[in-house]
Amino acid sequence: MNKTNLANSIVIPDSVLAKQATDLLREHSTDLLFNHSMRVYQFAAAQGRRQKRKFDPELLYVAAAFHDLGLIRTFSSPDERFEVDGANAARQFLNAHNIPEEQVQTVWEAIALHTTPGIPKYMRPEVALLNFGVLLDVLGAGFDEFPAELREKIVAKYPRAHFKEGFIREYFAGFAHKPETTYGTVNAGFCERFIPGFKSPCACDLIAASPFPDTP
Repeated sequence: MNKTNLANSIVIPDSVLAKQATDLLREHSTDLLFNHSMRVYQFAAAQGRRQKRKFDPELLYVAAAFHDLGLIRTFSSPDERFEVDGANAARQFLNAHNIPEEQVQTVWEAIALHTTPGIPKYMRPEVALLNFGVLLDVLGAGFDEFPAELREKIVAKYPRAHFKEGFIREYFAGFAHKPETTYGTVNAGFCERFIPGFKSPCACDLIAASPFPDTP
């Protein structure tokens, strides 16, 4: 396959690990989140190829497959950020396949940090690329810089049917039962928008309430 065709291809890693990750995502996820996860991987992998970055497609794929599983009740804890729940599920999955710890940690960080602004782009390629794919698919970040033909091909393969409204609804539902876990994250805004009377703590108030006495 020449470089031009490679840059415009839609390729899913062909491995037992990737296939089992796909099966798990399909079993537990909704159609909306499944298509979103597939687009995220495609956008991320294509960006990595365009930038000639060295990344592990299989690890990136698993990270994309698991990145929103923490929104699903099966994987949701009562008191962790949903991103951490997804990262922990991926860790368990990869450990069961005897993947080396360094690679497991890369996937864990990619998922745990995929909603954190400003940090992932400075980390390992799989972490940075997953964040890129999420930002492009959810917010349209980098929309005009990403090749239009490839973008349209990916969306045709994994449609965005009523995605904006549906994603907001399904995303919020994934942590509505534990709004306190959204403190300090972009997700706090969802809780303030949809939970009557909810107000995320202000760091200024938390500092002022510290038990340490101040000296004159």
